[in-house]
Amino acid sequence: METVICGIQQIGVGVCDVVEAYNWYIKAFGCDVMIADADGVAERMLPYTGGKPRRRRAILAVNLQGGAGFEVWQPMDGNIHKPAAEARLGDYGTFAGRVKCADLDAAYAHFQALKGAKLLGNISLSPCGQKHFFMSDPYGNIYDIVEDGYRFVELGLPTGGVDGEMIGVSDMDRSLRFYAELVGFDKVIYDETGTFGDLAPLPGGNGRFRRVRIAPSGPSEGPLSDIYGQGSIELFQAIEPEQAPVKLYEGRWWGDPGFIQLCFDIKNMKGIRERALALGHDFVCDGGEDFKMDAADGHFTYVEDPDGTLIEFVETFKIPVLPKLGIYLNLKKRDERRKLPRFLLKALRFMRIASIK
Repeated sequence: METVICGIQQIGVGVCDVVEAYNWYIKAFGCDVMIADADGVAERMLPYTGGKPRRRRAILAVNLQGGAGFEVWQPMDGNIHKPAAEARLGDYGTFAGRVKCADLDAAYAHFQALKGAKLLGNISLSPCGQKHFFMSDPYGNIYDIVEDGYRFVELGLPTGGVDGEMIGVSDMDRSLRFYAELVGFDKVIYDETGTFGDLAPLPGGNGRFRRVRIAPSGPSEGPLSDIYGQGSIELFQAIEPEQAPVKLYEGRWWGDPGFIQLCFDIKNMKGIRERALALGHDFVCDGGEDFKMDAADGHFTYVEDPDGTLIEFVETFKIPVLPKLGIYLNLKKRDERRKLPRFLLKALRFMRIASIK
């Protein structure tokens, strides 16, 4: 079996109230296709949960207009560690999520009117001329809303799904090699050093940075890749920071409030581990092939990037379409590069929901 990176599957977001937060995320980002709603004990992440199993409720959902999904995660044991300080651009780890949007002016107006959303500055241009703007959710998580015309299906929603993340690093060249060789994000969209007007509304955004945006150079492949579309990652190294960078998840547990992980949908977990070992980044957690998340089924693992940011890999075996009728998409024995027929993927619209309790 060949090793295939099918795309960015989801970003993990820790919250204090998953019902409140996910219902807000449906309104904000249209992630209303419920893939899994799992309330149970996380027993396979002990290095990141204080050495003890941790009860949690995790909701995995996508926006069928195109893009990766959100995994919204609440610790249910009452032992929640909130960030000690506000995240600043250049801190090590995930600073912001990035969300696709076909009509940026309409999205700006949407967030302007949405209760709980906070706009950070106006619409501006990135170094490659792409229109974007920043906003934060009611819980202090920042999102970069970027102009992207990709559509899997048109549903009239204000945004698509997740494009990727903004990640702070300490050594840009080392991190570029890591992401290129491990997950194939080897295409440099831009590589600029200086101060940037579009970053000024962000905490710490007036500093001097090297910022590099990367994406895969090859075509998208794999069963679910038509939903994900093309993703990207933007790396930031503080050259002259306003204050010394810190690790964003230092002293906290997996699932605590904030951005938890960046997850890739892959085929051939053995091959991914061989790549990771060659880079000196072996799996730090391995969930095994028997892991189930609600009606979904797959094999998850984690590595750390050079600065300790958690990168998740999921090899998906089964996802629900109409679970009450016993209808699922079985991906385990399919050709690793072949895309699923679009009509099958569009059947996920039957999983759309208006809210949860």
